[in-house]
Amino acid sequence: MTDPLDSIVTEWGYYAIQSAPIEIPPLQEFVTSSEMGALTLFIGTVREWTGGKRTLYLEYQAYIPMALKKMKEIGEEIRGNWPGSRVAIVHRVGSLQIGEAAVVIAVGSPHRDAAFLGSRHAIERIKAMVPIWKKEIWEDGQEWIGDQREITSYPEGRPDIDE
Repeated sequence: MTDPLDSIVTEWGYYAIQSAPIEIPPLQEFVTSSEMGALTLFIGTVREWTGGKRTLYLEYQAYIPMALKKMKEIGEEIRGNWPGSRVAIVHRVGSLQIGEAAVVIAVGSPHRDAAFLGSRHAIERIKAMVPIWKKEIWEDGQEWIGDQREITSYPEGRPDIDE
């Protein structure tokens, strides 16, 4: 897997925060086994247009130790809800250009419904509970949007985090 800033690896889960582009094949390989009947890949990318504003690029920051702990907790929720699943979640930090992957979630499961549901569960929980913040840089300005659900913004600057 590509040189993460930090990661947690278990027998059935891989969680990482990294600044380098995310390589998908190793994540797919991690969640694949002879017991798996399905594999889903969710790739969240940087889009150019949001709410009528043209985005030039995004910047992500994370409180990495807590982000990894929460990502592992999400994997445990998936394992609890859909037994036998394997999970890999990688999120980028730093500057990301239009079209680049910001987050990749891979879920392998014995059955397709579990793989689809596990993947959806992961992205919704990441947005709700993982301390990752994004700054949108537009043609006419910029703003720290705040949490991933875009409920909290930071008009005076970035969130105050210890790195």
